[in-house]
Amino acid sequence: MRRPSGPLWLAIPSRFAALTRTQARIRLALLALLLLATWLALATPGPPAASHDPAKRGDDQADVVLYETIVDGVRHGGNYYAVAADALRIGNYPLRPFVTFRLPTLAVVLSLLPRVAVRILLYGLALGVMLAWYARLKPAFARPPPRIVAMALLAGGMVAFVQADLAYFHEIWAGLLVALSLALWRPGRWLEAVAFGLAAVLIRETAAPYLAIMAAFAWLGGDRREAAAWVGAIAVLGVALALHAHAVAAVVRPLDPASPGWAGMLGFGFFVKTMTIATALDLAPLWLGSLLVGLALFGWAAWRDPLAARMLALFLAYAAILGIFGRTDTFYWGLLVAPTLLVGLAFVPDGMRDLIAAAGDTRRITVTRVLR
Repeated sequence: MRRPSGPLWLAIPSRFAALTRTQARIRLALLALLLLATWLALATPGPPAASHDPAKRGDDQADVVLYETIVDGVRHGGNYYAVAADALRIGNYPLRPFVTFRLPTLAVVLSLLPRVAVRILLYGLALGVMLAWYARLKPAFARPPPRIVAMALLAGGMVAFVQADLAYFHEIWAGLLVALSLALWRPGRWLEAVAFGLAAVLIRETAAPYLAIMAAFAWLGGDRREAAAWVGAIAVLGVALALHAHAVAAVVRPLDPASPGWAGMLGFGFFVKTMTIATALDLAPLWLGSLLVGLALFGWAAWRDPLAARMLALFLAYAAILGIFGRTDTFYWGLLVAPTLLVGLAFVPDGMRDLIAAAGDTRRITVTRVLR
């Protein structure tokens, strides 16, 4: 058998280090298909480019302005649902079904804080995510330089999450809370992860697939208590959504417009494009940024850690959700998983070296029996 080479950056060999030649060649072929598939983003429609003109902020960030208006209305004593319904009508947004209204959690919390405190809270949460991921990734790398690279990649995934103009955007907070929950999760230590995961879905219910994925992995891993905790968080969300639907029904009028639906069917390329838009890859040409998204997914597949499998499942789940249900104006769903995506690039050197070495292995052992 081929002896795996020592790791380059990682503290332990990658998941591909002990593959047979056939297994490695199959994975190399799948990687090539994945990288080719990322170029579907080149032919996939996306949201209109922002003008970056402060005078046109109402057009560039219409949703953010909407949520700011709602928070201001609640801050001045308005009922959340009445304020939200009026703001949606003025902005020509749909009011049906009930999920067109955001859960009131974020608006109520932010309405209790002065504007400067909102920014401080956002920056504090972002810093907490950075510190938690540093602690989580430190044992994964053998030396300080790759740790620094991993943290730089994490920062690249969080560029949108430290923009004060987006502080009233629900996906910003929910995405940071999901990232923090993932960083705090350990085998056998899950209470903090469940708590922050629940906080994320109570801000944005579209983060619910995260809870389902973590519950499934806990159940398959044999930890029934952890699985029950994640299922309990899903049940709390279900109760909250039921109460939310009842409150929305009280303010919606028969002639209010309905959503056009969410069957966008834009495919895998739309997921790739949303990941480039939501991260520092937006600064690179789309063809290059798309390849890096594919390599980041490969990197998460290469890291031999229980968290890596959960991360990869989360990205693939949102790739399916965005590809099937996303529309060009709902690209921001990708913010729920964007903060940690680029960290996968830090695992690529070991994973790629091990995969290529295994695929090219030609050494054989010949056993000869000598008869005397």
